Amino acid sequence: MYLKLPNKIIDSLRRMLPAFIVATIVTFTVGIYYAILNSPPDYLQGDSMRIMYVHVPAAWLALSSYSFLALSCIAWFIFRNPIFNLFAKSIAPIGATFTLIALVTGSIWGKPTWGTWWAWDARLTSMLILFFLYIAYIMTWQTITNKDLAAKISAALGIIGFINIPIIKFSVDWWNTLHQPATISKLSAPSIHISMLTPLMLMTFAYVLFLITLFLIRYKIEILDQKILRVSNQ
Repeated sequence: MYLKLPNKIIDSLRRMLPAFIVATIVTFTVGIYYAILNSPPDYLQGDSMRIMYVHVPAAWLALSSYSFLALSCIAWFIFRNPIFNLFAKSIAPIGATFTLIALVTGSIWGKPTWGTWWAWDARLTSMLILFFLYIAYIMTWQTITNKDLAAKISAALGIIGFINIPIIKFSVDWWNTLHQPATISKLSAPSIHISMLTPLMLMTFAYVLFLITLFLIRYKIEILDQKILRVSNQ
């Protein structure tokens, strides 16, 4: 019975898809307004820091998406329920896209801040590895025709790749990197001013709604692909 719970939750969320789409648009509109028109420039970086409102939420959701992928892979190994493969397959391209956004916006932000588009910084490098892990997971499903074998290899890859997540998170503490230490997620009060924190949180919430919306659409596509595959094999 408990194995049917994830499917029931997804079915309930799918019925709310129009509401998620509207909420995403509204939240992005409000977040962009606060980020561009109602937040001050940084006293050192000036207006170039506004890319933070795109970069930081994208990076957070890139990590969160892979964590969800890895948990889905673990659940598949334990329960052998194909719904967990569908979860992982649905989130993978979304997570890869967020990772690419984080890398590109980080590069754009890095040019005026660090004086270079790219540096083999520990966090930058580990984020690049995360992007390749997403691509490897996606390509495993696309290139291996034996779906049982693809499920096993992709699940193992998803779980092993999770090692990279704490490396990304704590890279600024473990190594001397160009990135600044945590300013928001640390245990003490965030060192970022409320005038910047508010639009950042609004944009993060918009990104979360956007992720859920994309995931529900991707999940529906995966279900349709499964049905088409079953019909073609008959």
